[in-house]
Amino acid sequence: MTRRILDVVTNVGQYDDPSHPTGLWLSELTHAWEVFEGRGFEQTIVSPRGGFSPLEPRSLKFPNYDKTAKAWHADPARMALLETTASPDQIDSADFDAIYFTGGHAVMYDFPDSEGLQRITREIWERGGVVSSVCHGYCGLLDTRLSDGSLLVAGRKVTGFAWQEEVLARVDKLVPYNAEAEMKKRGALYEKAKIPFVSYAVADGNLVTGQNPGSAKETAEKVAALL
Repeated sequence: MTRRILDVVTNVGQYDDPSHPTGLWLSELTHAWEVFEGRGFEQTIVSPRGGFSPLEPRSLKFPNYDKTAKAWHADPARMALLETTASPDQIDSADFDAIYFTGGHAVMYDFPDSEGLQRITREIWERGGVVSSVCHGYCGLLDTRLSDGSLLVAGRKVTGFAWQEEVLARVDKLVPYNAEAEMKKRGALYEKAKIPFVSYAVADGNLVTGQNPGSAKETAEKVAALL
């Protein structure tokens, strides 16, 4: 049976300060997409509001703009997928074996409060599916509660973009909150690599998380292995 993945992207195109654009970190989608596509998995893209997903300008520059990101950006059919994403109310979670939250600082604004994404995540998880995220994508897991009222991340090993990496990326003054600290507040067992920006992914049962943009491929491979 063909496995199906639900890829989650943002609808937000700027920080609180509109002079600073942000959006989907493209390689975090393309690296995972390539892994899943290579396994013959079917993929659908969803966003909190549906419709257009803007790209993070810095993800279109060296060294983040690699061949998979360039190929996607140059392909009108692929780019069209980011103009016409599904909204959560169009998604039947029973159709999917895994959900994968992409990142980019934009997701800090629209992932955490999306009740639709929380519903889908909870239903996939409680059916024994895989819940995964990379980089800031873990913001989409901050407030997801299970049917018993407990937080999905509480007591589970999780990684995601570290506060140290925010500082090194010089966006610590721009971001709306400290995602690493918020994750720890919710009882998650946060982990990170000893060196910033290297690939690092953690699997705790069916919860798979990657630390930063360089972790997307490793995260997707761990998801694929579980499926």
